[in-house]
Amino acid sequence: MMRIKVALSLIYIVLAAGCSEKRPVDSMTDEQLRAFADELAHKFIIADGHVDFPERLKENKIVLTEETKSIVLTDIGGEFDYERSKKGGLNAPFMSIYIPASYQKQNDMGKPFADSLINNVKAIASLFPDKFALAHSPTEVEANFKAGKISLPLGMENGAPIGNDLANVKYFYDRGIRYITLTHNKDNQICDSSGDTSHTWNGLSPFGREVVAEMNRVGIMVDISHVDDSTFYQVMKLTKVPCIASHSSCRTFAPTVRRNMTDEMIKKLGENGGVMMINYYNAFIDSAVVNRNNANRKKLNALLTEKGLTLTDAQAKPIIEQFKKDNPSLKSDINMVVNHIDHVVQLAGIDHVGIGSDFDGVEGDLPTGLEDVSTYPNLIYTLLKRGYSEEDIAKICYRNIWRVWNKVEQVAKTS
Repeated sequence: MMRIKVALSLIYIVLAAGCSEKRPVDSMTDEQLRAFADELAHKFIIADGHVDFPERLKENKIVLTEETKSIVLTDIGGEFDYERSKKGGLNAPFMSIYIPASYQKQNDMGKPFADSLINNVKAIASLFPDKFALAHSPTEVEANFKAGKISLPLGMENGAPIGNDLANVKYFYDRGIRYITLTHNKDNQICDSSGDTSHTWNGLSPFGREVVAEMNRVGIMVDISHVDDSTFYQVMKLTKVPCIASHSSCRTFAPTVRRNMTDEMIKKLGENGGVMMINYYNAFIDSAVVNRNNANRKKLNALLTEKGLTLTDAQAKPIIEQFKKDNPSLKSDINMVVNHIDHVVQLAGIDHVGIGSDFDGVEGDLPTGLEDVSTYPNLIYTLLKRGYSEEDIAKICYRNIWRVWNKVEQVAKTS
C-alpha cells in the first residue's frame, strides 16, 4: 500500500510540474499589464546602483544653492531629476561620487574633489528636506520611503581618494560612502582596471589588499565594477562578505568589452553571495551595436580623409550631419537589458541580480525604452512578460542589494 501511495504522489508531482498554474498577469490586457507594472514600481523600493547626477552637476560647474536648486526638480538635460524619479518609482539612486583617473596623478588623489561631490549631494537633502533624504543603511531608506522621500545613498566610483592612507576608508564611511568601486578606467594604487593594459599589480596591490579588508571591517561594500579579471578573483578570495558589481553587464553579449563580466565571474560573484547590477549602456549590452557603430565611425573617418578633412574642421560639419542621417547610430532596446538579467539568473540565480543603470554617466547612449529614471515601469513590464513573479521583481528592484548591504553592516558591527 505504501508503494502505491508513493507512486501516486510522484504522479501528482509530475502532473503539477507539467501544468503550471495560470498567473493573474496572463489574463491581463497589455494596458492592464502596463498599469500593474507601474503599480509595482511604486509599491516596491527601487534601488539603482549607479546614477551619475553628482558628476553632471560638476561638469556643469553647478554648486547647489537656493539659486541653482531648481535643476534637481526638472532638468531635461540629463536622465535624473525629482519629477521623473517620482514618475518612475525610483526611491534609492546610489549617487555616484565619480573620480576621474586624472586625479590619480595629483598629490591629494582627488580627496577634496570627492568631498565637493559629497557636499553637493548633501545639499540636495538640505535644500529639499520634504523630497530627499540621505541614507546610510537599508533601514534609513525604508523610513524615507514610508515618508515619501527619495533616498540618496552614496557610492564612490574609483578608490583613488583613499590615497595611501588606510584611515581614509573610515573617513569616507563617516562621510556617508557605502560602496567603493575599487578603480575606474586606469590602474590605481589599489588595483588593476579592466580599462588599462599596464597590469601594474597583476590584480590587487599590497595596499589594495589592506583596503578590501578595511572596507569589510568598517562596513563599506566592495564594488568590483571596472576592475580587471585578476583583481576580481583576488577580491573574491580575500573578502569576508558578499560584494557587488554596481553597474556591470554580461560579457557574453559583448565579448570585446573587458569591462563586462564573464560567465565564470558571474557564477563566482553569486557563490560569494553578491549582486550584479545591470548597466544599461548600449556599448556594454550588445556587441552588434558596438560593431555597427564602430564600422560607421570608420566609414565616416575614411570619407573625411578622402576629402582632406578632419572631424573638427568647419567644412566637415555638413558632411558629418548628412552621414549621421544616412547612417544613424544603432541602439539596443529594453529586451536586451532583460536578456542580461535572464543570463545572470540562469548562471547565479534570482538572488544575485539588480539594477545599475549608469544614468547620467553614458551621455544618453541608452536602450530604447530605458531613456531616463521615469522608465523603471517599462523594465518591470518586460520582466512580467518574461514570466518573473512579483517576488522576483522585488528582489531585482531592491531586496538583493539590501541583503548584501545588511550583511556588510552586520559583519562590520561584529569585527
